[in-house]
Amino acid sequence: MSMSDPIADMLTRIRNAQGVSKNSVAMPSSNVKVAIAKVLKDEGYIEDFNVEQAGGKAELKIGLKYYVGRPVIERLERISRPGLRVYKGRDDLPNVMNGLGVAIVSTSKGVMTDRKARATGIGGEVLCYVA
Repeated sequence: MSMSDPIADMLTRIRNAQGVSKNSVAMPSSNVKVAIAKVLKDEGYIEDFNVEQAGGKAELKIGLKYYVGRPVIERLERISRPGLRVYKGRDDLPNVMNGLGVAIVSTSKGVMTDRKARATGIGGEVLCYVA
């Protein structure tokens, strides 16, 4: 059976794994998921990630990060979804927690944070909020 929202599945797997203090979480890989994982790593929300071939299928493995026993990611929320896409122009990109968090945006130049999209001067689809 096909999955209707693989990005929401990725975010839910991360939330669930952090809820039980796992060190890593694995999921089926895709280019968008790898791009989101790269943004999370660049922003310091996860330790590391890698893509492994398991039985002919690519698997994305994400190492989770904790600080003083608590997950670094406090909030991980899907915004744009298959039933309701959310697109924002460069002037309307959201500020998550007044700049303490990031919005991950899918643009024509790739997946990036809201700050980088604003600096580049482009808008796009707001995938999720991370704080």
